[in-house]
Amino acid sequence: MRKVNVGGIRVGGGEPFVLIAGPCVIESEKLTRKVASSLKEITAELGIPLIFKASYDKANRTSLKSFRGPGLEKGLKILQGIREDFGIPVLSDVHRFEEIGRASEVLDVAQIPAFLCRQTDFVIELARHAKVVNIKKGQFLAPWDVENVVQKVLSAGNRNILITERGASFGYNNLVSDMRSIPILRKMGYPVIFDATHSVQLPGGAGEASGGDRAMAVYLARAAVAVGIDALFLEVHPDPDRARCDGPNSLVLGTLRELLSTLKAIDGLAKQAMKKG
Repeated sequence: MRKVNVGGIRVGGGEPFVLIAGPCVIESEKLTRKVASSLKEITAELGIPLIFKASYDKANRTSLKSFRGPGLEKGLKILQGIREDFGIPVLSDVHRFEEIGRASEVLDVAQIPAFLCRQTDFVIELARHAKVVNIKKGQFLAPWDVENVVQKVLSAGNRNILITERGASFGYNNLVSDMRSIPILRKMGYPVIFDATHSVQLPGGAGEASGGDRAMAVYLARAAVAVGIDALFLEVHPDPDRARCDGPNSLVLGTLRELLSTLKAIDGLAKQAMKKG
């Protein structure tokens, strides 16, 4: 498997799992920096590499009235500040062609949103500019279909690819996670991430917003780490019930230390088993 360098952090190839975490969207600079500071403290204590994530513009919200974030310039300025002040690589999703160049100047990882992963021209253009591309597997794709997306990124000359499993559509307003997807995706030769919090989202389940079941994210995270992943994606918030985006499926920031400690132990066993074949 290819190891991908993300701002000095090695992802994949049997390395210990990397945490990709942060709030769903940038609600304010103060809150975003608070979350980043807490995450850095926790992961430094546990010896877990950290990539910070937050959206500068959440263009795929359920309702027209939903909060989307501060926008490109203000949002990237906040993320750049976190990158420089805390020494943490940053990730955000990019939704628009005209934002690709500017976003790629700041982001260590540019993420293709799940609903855009089949948009050929967008995928290729993002891959042409981004340092590292994170492909969010669409809820509508079988795991083996992601190979087609990988080939589009490679056609642009970019081999720094991450692939994220985030559940599959299961009836109306529901998702299900199939752990068989993880080894299937890993056979493509690139690091695989499991998004535990979006996997428990209930898309559109609250009418004008998505619902979720954050308690189940903990169980899915344990399962995915045991199967063998290269990074874990979590949305966290100091008070998810007051979050302006994805609160129902976000984890409480204050509960993260205990969970990560458990996951680190599971990861060590899983990586030993994988080395043995």
